Amino acid sequence: MLRGFYTAASGMIAQQRQQEALSNNITNAQTPGYKADQPALRAFPELLMDQMGKTNVPTERGLNFPRQNPIGPLNTGVYVHENIPDYGQGDVRETGIPTDMALVNGEMPDETGGLFFAVQNADGEARYTRNGNFTVDGQGFLTTTQGYYVLDDAGDPIQTDGMEFTVTEDGILQMSGRNIPLGIAYTENVNQFSKEGNGLYNGEAGPVPVGVTFTVRQGVLERSNTDAAQSMTQMMESYRMFETNQRVLKAYDESMGKAVSEIARLG
Repeated sequence: MLRGFYTAASGMIAQQRQQEALSNNITNAQTPGYKADQPALRAFPELLMDQMGKTNVPTERGLNFPRQNPIGPLNTGVYVHENIPDYGQGDVRETGIPTDMALVNGEMPDETGGLFFAVQNADGEARYTRNGNFTVDGQGFLTTTQGYYVLDDAGDPIQTDGMEFTVTEDGILQMSGRNIPLGIAYTENVNQFSKEGNGLYNGEAGPVPVGVTFTVRQGVLERSNTDAAQSMTQMMESYRMFETNQRVLKAYDESMGKAVSEIARLG
């Protein structure tokens, strides 16, 4: 019976964490470049249950031999193994703001490959983002809305001296006779990236190799790839599963209460 407590409780915890991930997806449904998290549930190892007994041998000494009768497997519950981001391309919407940019994926030989804007975090380290909601700070540098510098292909902050610039489809900032290539980074495996908040990702990435194509569009933003309707449906399913485990846990608790109070009193 105690195993039943743990199994039902683990189910409730797993559903609660799934609810948190889905709620975060819905909250960021309007965040540019946001990639929805997909909770991955895994089962704890199953246990093979055996009935322990003995076989009496009719001898003078009354020998007994141990005996095991297989009963079957026992599932010990589930847990959220990890939240896996969905790096699929989000829709783009036009804003008309010249500092807004969207990175549109083209041909990529690797199914797990991904393209990102290179930025610099508060500690001066390179990070990556799909959120092209950029702006120009008071010193004329192109930055994210959180104040992180947008980098060029050499890893340096981009000085624009204002908002009078154009961006070509291959990611070249053109202004006052200068051409500055945007820092577009590529990774062969987006699953090795980790989220750091504020739309930033940490991981190993490098220059865009031959065979990988992309388009940079100015005046538009990539929308979140969260499907709000689907997320709401998943939340309702998760809530029902939570309630089911809750009822099972309550039934176990009532049975345990009877075992302690009523059966003990009869003894």
